[in-house]
Amino acid sequence: MPYWLMKSEPDELSIESLQHLGQARWDGVRNYQARNYLRAMQPGDLFFFYHSSCPKPGIAGVGKILTSSYPDPTALDPDSHYFDIMSTPDKNRWSAVDVGFVDVFAAVIPLSQLKALPQLAELALVKKGSRLSVMPVSPVAWQSILSLV
Repeated sequence: MPYWLMKSEPDELSIESLQHLGQARWDGVRNYQARNYLRAMQPGDLFFFYHSSCPKPGIAGVGKILTSSYPDPTALDPDSHYFDIMSTPDKNRWSAVDVGFVDVFAAVIPLSQLKALPQLAELALVKKGSRLSVMPVSPVAWQSILSLV
């Protein structure tokens, strides 16, 4: 089973709001590489939920992919800040997936702690200049991160 890491700003969607909702649409991804990762996801895949652009950025919990990717409806909505003038109903360049709640961690695992683990050296999250919002996580990295909980 592939593992993933997905970033969200907590005021957009937090692990606590996903816990409350049970499931949500993961949309608004506007990077082609991250979009391609969304398209590679399969129902049942697990992901680390990373809170970004907030006072305490880090891994806050675990979610599960519920659906295969589908066209992101926000790309076609002129009232959405994710609207894409180049996308059409016949050719939507962007994708979304539905995700479900699995677990919230007692404390967020901060980026500084993740960067200190040699087992995570190849994880895009800890590499300088990497800003991807969706990325794969190797099984070794997955287990290393879970050992911090």
